Amino acid sequence: MNIYTIIILFALITEFLLHFIAEMLNIGALDAELPDEFKSTYDKDTYRKSQEYTKDKTKFGLITSSFEISLTLLFWFTGGFNYLDQLIRVYGFNEIVSGLIYISLLLVIKSVFSIPFDIYGTFVLEEKYGFNKTTPATYISDLLKGLALSSVIGLPILAGVIAFFSYAGDFAWLYCWITLTIFSIFMQLLAPTLIMPIFNKFTPLEKGDLKKAIIDYADSVKFSIKDIFVMDGSKRSSKSNAFFTGFGKFKRIALFDTLIKQHSIEELVSVLAHEIGHYKKKHIQQGIILSVIQSGIVFFLLSIFLTNRSLFDAFYMQDTSIYAGLIFFGLLYSPIEFLTGVVMQAISRKNEYEADEFAAKTIQNPETMINTLKKLSVDNLSNLTPHPFYAFLNYSHPTVLERINAIRKVKV
Repeated sequence: MNIYTIIILFALITEFLLHFIAEMLNIGALDAELPDEFKSTYDKDTYRKSQEYTKDKTKFGLITSSFEISLTLLFWFTGGFNYLDQLIRVYGFNEIVSGLIYISLLLVIKSVFSIPFDIYGTFVLEEKYGFNKTTPATYISDLLKGLALSSVIGLPILAGVIAFFSYAGDFAWLYCWITLTIFSIFMQLLAPTLIMPIFNKFTPLEKGDLKKAIIDYADSVKFSIKDIFVMDGSKRSSKSNAFFTGFGKFKRIALFDTLIKQHSIEELVSVLAHEIGHYKKKHIQQGIILSVIQSGIVFFLLSIFLTNRSLFDAFYMQDTSIYAGLIFFGLLYSPIEFLTGVVMQAISRKNEYEADEFAAKTIQNPETMINTLKKLSVDNLSNLTPHPFYAFLNYSHPTVLERINAIRKVKV
């Protein structure tokens, strides 16, 4: 075992164990006693159902993650990476074509093993608790659309990265960084109008009391709003949500049809107020900047380790290549990615508090927001008492009770 084998193996196992411990603690933190805050919202049967849902999701997640890490280690230590590489090299393709085939086949192998788990999660677990609305036809359609989209967008990007690092010299990482930054910003502008409608139908919100209330609120906080859409979230799940995407003239607000069905106009305005709060607090710009900085660091480090012979030895590779180096660096970078993810989650939770505060102040009725959060937790069977360590590792939002307590402290 060389140093890279030790680092990657330690990182993979440590991350797996941390999440395993967090999951066990989370199950142990389930409290049979309904929190006082929710006694007017939950009935005993629904609360018990939410806890059973958490337990079943946790058990299924542990089985899935255990299988994934076992498959990765088995493929690694049986020389699978090298075997696949040698099969492709027989055909004498250039670096770019070989790379596209190599990485595509690895993704196909991963998908073949992951699809049965995804099918179970969708059609058994989510179905059991009344969430699943996905038909087999929709599921297959989503798979095919995702594959087509990956081919049209992902393959050219991958080919470009391999080409840069093959022919652009010492500053290949910089060219990649600049190019992909421009592309990612461009995609954020196009996604709402070109990508997302491939999977969901977006219908302009009809004129009426709801649209008037949203526009009146947006005007009150000086937020120019052009498009409000209703998304057919019920096509796949009964869970409800809303989101804000894009920026500048391309920003778009979307409400799940399930959300509109289950909430009052005042509650829906409070949801939109929260989303607008993210924009007003410049969280979207912050996210873009942090993402750009992070990708720059990744590309720079990638340039250092991409063709490191010792890294390839750790995976029993006979030959070095740009395309295999991308995979191996991804595994080597995993401990940094894990730590970065924890930091980004903490920043996200802070931003959620700020968006809640903005919404509570501007709608001037914090209790409406609190009622909305409670109803959403019931609709989605949320875990009301997650363990702090689990939330620290996994939550991009504060817990429901933390958000409610913070909203109550807002001075309107």
